[in-house]
Amino acid sequence: MKRLLCPSMMCANYGHLAAEVRALDDAGVDIFHCDIMDGSFVPNFTMGVMDVQTIRRYTDKPVDCHLMIENPGNKVDWFIKAGADIIYIHPESERYVVKTLAHIKEMGAAAGIAVNPDTSVASISEILNLCDYVMVMTVNPGFAGQGFIDFTRNKVKQLAALKEQYGYKLMIDGHCSSDVIEDLSSVGADGFILGTSALFRKGKSYRELIDRLRGEQHA
Repeated sequence: MKRLLCPSMMCANYGHLAAEVRALDDAGVDIFHCDIMDGSFVPNFTMGVMDVQTIRRYTDKPVDCHLMIENPGNKVDWFIKAGADIIYIHPESERYVVKTLAHIKEMGAAAGIAVNPDTSVASISEILNLCDYVMVMTVNPGFAGQGFIDFTRNKVKQLAALKEQYGYKLMIDGHCSSDVIEDLSSVGADGFILGTSALFRKGKSYRELIDRLRGEQHA
């Protein structure tokens, strides 16, 4: 099965964003990942609608938006209209989770949830049937460059065991080094958000780095 490799665009060089998108596209990435933070749900600000529009302009690959914001249901239309193909929300930040996931699908996008380290699988079990993607946070959301939280591996295993029943892709976000990618692929993860641990600021071409991550994949 092909491993989905998804650059986290908040780690890109914003002085040359169009060139970054083209280089990553040429390197063979699968999904462009956009972290949207409001300074309230998480203590940071990052990308916005215009960033998503710019990325959409320079690639035909799927674009996702990870909404780390309060009341994301009020904003999902903004990002879908800006060109997002996949929208992730955090269940903790949305009062009407079922309604918002259904609305994302009605708007023609794929619906996903992001699962924080302190969110149990049991607490989200009733909404898995609405999800096209489930993204496990293996760090606390809000900042790049954090260390991997070891106990989240068990959560990945639990959600991998359920993905055939519910039909979602299982994604990993947080400290996705080559070792983490290899390990969590072996327990059933489908895709990985690539930041500074595996892709950005490495002094090597994106193509070389992506090819290396593909080459570590076992048949």
